[in-house]
Amino acid sequence: MGDSTFEIYEDMAGQWRWRLVHDNGNIIADSGEGYSTMSKAEEGIQAVRESATEADVVRLD
Repeated sequence: MGDSTFEIYEDMAGQWRWRLVHDNGNIIADSGEGYSTMSKAEEGIQAVRESATEADVVRLD
């Protein structure tokens, strides 16, 4: 995913969120929840980076 960027932003409720955006502008993933601080949002990004490389793909039927 070298063509993508994590963006951190503050939402309308004052919560911090992140999204992973491809260079074509499509949102690939998002935090799904708001964080109380920017540093907590950064921790969420780090958790995704660390766990996604080992994540299995499961097909739900």
